[in-house]
Amino acid sequence: MRQKSLIIVSLVLAVIFLASAAFAQLPAGLSRGETLIVDQLSRRVRIPGNFNLWSGWKTPDRGIQQLMLEPLWIVDYATGEVISALAAELPIYNSDFTQMTIKLREGIYWSDGVPITADDVVFTIDLHVRTPGLLYHGPMAEFVDKVYKTDDHTVVVELKGPNSRFHTHFLDRWGCLRIMPKHVFEKIEDPLAFEFNPPVSSGPYVLYDYDPAGFWTLWERREDWERTPTGILYGEPKPKYVLVRGFEGEEARILAQVRHELDMAQHTPEGLRAVLEKSNTVRAWRKEWPWVVNIDPCITGIMFNNMVEPYDNREVRWALVLAINIVDYMAIAFDLMAPVSPIHLPPVPAYREAFFEPLEGWLKEFELDLGNGEKFKPYDPEVPFKIAQAAKERGFPVPEDPEAIKELFGIGWWKYAPDVAEKLLKKNGFSRGEDGKWRLPDGSLWKVTIVSSPDPTHHHFRNATAVAEEWRKFGIDAEVLPTENYNTLVFNGEFEVTTQWPAAEPWGAGVDLSRTLDPWHSRSVVPIGETVAVGPGGAARWSNPELDKIIEKMEITDPFADIETTRLLGIEALKIVVKEMPTIPTYGYCGAVAWDEYYWTNYPGAENPYTQPYQHWPNFKYMLPFLEKAKK
Repeated sequence: MRQKSLIIVSLVLAVIFLASAAFAQLPAGLSRGETLIVDQLSRRVRIPGNFNLWSGWKTPDRGIQQLMLEPLWIVDYATGEVISALAAELPIYNSDFTQMTIKLREGIYWSDGVPITADDVVFTIDLHVRTPGLLYHGPMAEFVDKVYKTDDHTVVVELKGPNSRFHTHFLDRWGCLRIMPKHVFEKIEDPLAFEFNPPVSSGPYVLYDYDPAGFWTLWERREDWERTPTGILYGEPKPKYVLVRGFEGEEARILAQVRHELDMAQHTPEGLRAVLEKSNTVRAWRKEWPWVVNIDPCITGIMFNNMVEPYDNREVRWALVLAINIVDYMAIAFDLMAPVSPIHLPPVPAYREAFFEPLEGWLKEFELDLGNGEKFKPYDPEVPFKIAQAAKERGFPVPEDPEAIKELFGIGWWKYAPDVAEKLLKKNGFSRGEDGKWRLPDGSLWKVTIVSSPDPTHHHFRNATAVAEEWRKFGIDAEVLPTENYNTLVFNGEFEVTTQWPAAEPWGAGVDLSRTLDPWHSRSVVPIGETVAVGPGGAARWSNPELDKIIEKMEITDPFADIETTRLLGIEALKIVVKEMPTIPTYGYCGAVAWDEYYWTNYPGAENPYTQPYQHWPNFKYMLPFLEKAKK
């Protein structure tokens, strides 16, 4: 692997040296020592002059969500907090959840000097209720009866029915309904066509310049940064300028960071290794192997279309789980560097104590019925230690402490039990041919096509490659179908097996699992050919009547006041999902983040995770007051 990494870097240096050198000078001759340069996850901006993210996707990670706009509330999964930003406190509901009150923070201003008040919030919600085509028109029109202010810093939203999760539409977690500047948009005849250029900002930075070709966007710190939530909560952002750069390829990103032209980047595992080997000023989230961010609130894995035979059969789905050797799987999928998860949640700090540890006793006792009175306990708590041993055998510096091993590799996963998988399949009419290949109950060869993203660096592709190998070893004719139409096929149900996220990402803070569970309510299930509202989790087209009841109980439970009730409902829901296994969770999303400390230091590494570590998340603005200039 080391040799491969060095080859990558050598090719990079040879092929794109001139292309990178052309960008060595910052736009407008800005001082490099005053500028933080970060990688843009979504690469090049396709509509560079449009900043109106209320009218649809406008590449928000070009700095719009991280620097320009503040939400009412925002999740930080590294600390497990829900932070009140434009809002002064968490939302206030009445007793039957038909009314929500928002208290706004005082002393905050738009970048053009206009105060941010209740008028902006009322205008934003009302405009979305009245305007089809705006991004949050659907939920605002569905739930809002009326909205009004009681004073300049208090907004009341009256709902059409009980809804204890209405606030989540304003809770930023890589997307939410952010507040619009009324004094700008009220003068606009068509808010859908309006480009909002130049934009006004509620965050600590304002637009300075952008590339008409879409490769970079430059932001400047506001002179009145102290009149923003970021300034009030955390102080002055240290970089005067932030340049967000889009890269079309991994090679350009590697070279830019090696040349100190990129401070923060997210690479593939191979790219991260190459940068760390080539630069003596670059560090990763962890200073030691496995380097990668392993606290991302997203679970990766395998999704079945539960409306298609034989994947509508719970025992067939479980057989496919037990046909996976998760140690071999993880070596293929992510070089043994990610934590596995047996439940449909990422193993982040916010959920370990609330869900993983309380569920482990139940997981150990959980049984499958193999027929003829035979039972089987599929959970294997030794999996993290097996992965650690495999890593040791490959020469990786694995810690000896059992708790450290579980933190790195997860609490456990499912046993590799191909003999048990065989019993489950034969119980359901499957058979093996003389060639060792599995036949469906009708006698035809069992072929599994795994629809995947075409990007070989993406977790979707990596999961597909790993699971296809495991199922082929078991005797299933499995193949991967990478396609640009991936999302369309999956969301429309035109697949059998895919590697879409097996469950919707949870909030990442608190114990409310509504974001994960809601796509599995029966009201959200649509027939094949009709697009699902939420692809992650929801594209499995699965529901369960007992889960419906739990979700409905959650809807009349206050996630802030009734924390323990909310948590216990989540545990019961997770048990149902594990029993049924409509999708297979494999490992928590990991990010191969690299930070160059040549110009800036004090990034939120694993040793001091004061905030989430990505430059593309909206919390990025809260990292900037803590950065320090490097001492040279």
